[in-house]
Amino acid sequence: MGICSTPRGRCWAPHDLSGMRMGSVSGGARVALAARSCARPAYAVAESRAGSIDIRHRTAPSGLNFRTSRCTYFHPIPFCYRIHSSAECSVQSSEEEVVIALGSNVGDRIHNFNKALQMMKKLGVNITRHGCLYESEPAYVTEQPLFLNSAVRGTTKLGPHELLKALKQIERDLGRQDGIRYGPRPIDLDILFYGKCKIESEDLIVPHERIWERAFVVAPLIDLLGSSIDNDNVASWHSLVGRRGGIFELWEKLGGESLIGSKGLKRVLPMGTHLWDWSEKTHVMGVLNLTPDSFSDGGKFLEVNVAVSQVRLLISEGADIIDIGAQSTRPNASRLSVDEELQRLIPVLDAVVKMPEVEGKLLSVDTFYAEVASVAVNRGVHIVNDVSGGQLDPKILSVVRDLGVPYIAMHMRGDPTTMQSNENLKYEDVCEQVASELYNRLHEAELAGIPIWRIIIDPGIGFSKKTEHNLELIMGLSNIRREIGKKSLAASHVPILLGPSRKRFLGDICNRRSPDERDPATIAAVTAGILAGANIIRVHNVGYGLDAAKVCDAMLKQQKSIS
Repeated sequence: MGICSTPRGRCWAPHDLSGMRMGSVSGGARVALAARSCARPAYAVAESRAGSIDIRHRTAPSGLNFRTSRCTYFHPIPFCYRIHSSAECSVQSSEEEVVIALGSNVGDRIHNFNKALQMMKKLGVNITRHGCLYESEPAYVTEQPLFLNSAVRGTTKLGPHELLKALKQIERDLGRQDGIRYGPRPIDLDILFYGKCKIESEDLIVPHERIWERAFVVAPLIDLLGSSIDNDNVASWHSLVGRRGGIFELWEKLGGESLIGSKGLKRVLPMGTHLWDWSEKTHVMGVLNLTPDSFSDGGKFLEVNVAVSQVRLLISEGADIIDIGAQSTRPNASRLSVDEELQRLIPVLDAVVKMPEVEGKLLSVDTFYAEVASVAVNRGVHIVNDVSGGQLDPKILSVVRDLGVPYIAMHMRGDPTTMQSNENLKYEDVCEQVASELYNRLHEAELAGIPIWRIIIDPGIGFSKKTEHNLELIMGLSNIRREIGKKSLAASHVPILLGPSRKRFLGDICNRRSPDERDPATIAAVTAGILAGANIIRVHNVGYGLDAAKVCDAMLKQQKSIS
């Protein structure tokens, strides 16, 4: 049994459940028997508190279909040792899994979050998962600026009160001062969960006493979970809610996914100097290739003045983002060196960032090289678009972390010279496998320090895919979200970019050999993709793409109004 104690309170922890198989109906009985072996008078209470949570489709957040299953969870047993000589929680494990909430509404809120995360790591918190980022209206004291809220999940060797002390030090270092309760603050850090412990002391209450009434806390907390329970800690967190459906049921009772975008709670992504709410409309990314051998427009925009004219055209047609690439990633393309890519990119990029028309627009660099990404961002680019998801240059993840910009992680097997090999084209279930492989890339990016709230995913249409794979992915974006959601609900919410524009599979279907003739087919593909859940479309013909996006957005809005 985990023994928790504080000098002024108590910390409840259920017995170690690591040896119990999830879903075992006998698990509750084992807990009760263990309690009885420690203290017979507590047996009846312990037995009454051992229970189960039934997670079914009706409690699934964000439209995800949870597998109908009956998993046994264990309520904390109200039996503990109270040892006044120790201020910390003594548990069997050398590390404890924790959940920490973040809030900020003073100063540069994103900067405050980034600094807090960096300082947590230095003080001994290893962050493994991030919730999404939410902008919310203030609670209790309403006459103050909007808050940013999120939460992180990680591990630490710090005891609960040591952790509390470390978090309070971070708050002071970032400028927080004593003031009005629930008032403005540059940073607010709260311990939501600490292992399997329930802690009650003068200094610390875990879970936080008002957590369950705050949608801006529960939303990022839900994000840190998957629809599949991954360990005993998560099971105990569900049990602490005191509801049969655990945290999922609580979230649904608060309003669930219907709260997002309404009632003062928006899911956002830092983009340039703004917070981007990608639910408001489909964004259009225009393509600018600075390569002599790209499949669609290779060689057309090598001269700086011609490239600038093309950017001007894309913006006039309504592009929200300009994606600039100096390395061809068509099948069998030879790889340029970093220096060769920069020689193509820098003259055009320097001219583009000076264009008055670029004001208010976003620039993206299409590269898999860390050094190219760094140079481009330092010259004015806002987004790094990596077709390899960090596989071709692993340094890119740490570089993007330090740059603090959004990161587009695309699915691809191998590299452009090998991606269409027989081995890389083998799928049993393309949506499930692409989702799994994409999640692995996202998780690696998170472990490298890129918060999930800065990540966009791309299923990689045309990259290590056959025609039938491309079609299944375009129509199955919701399936990709659902599969990712089994491991991380936060990752299932990230924006999806879709890029089928003018690709060969469209030419094969429509018998159009020239890429320039594939724009109508492109519109059909992006229309299907938007209706299936794409948030950004990457196209060569921005005018057609924008019209398609507007019509799809209108249809989705109408559908939402009558549902």
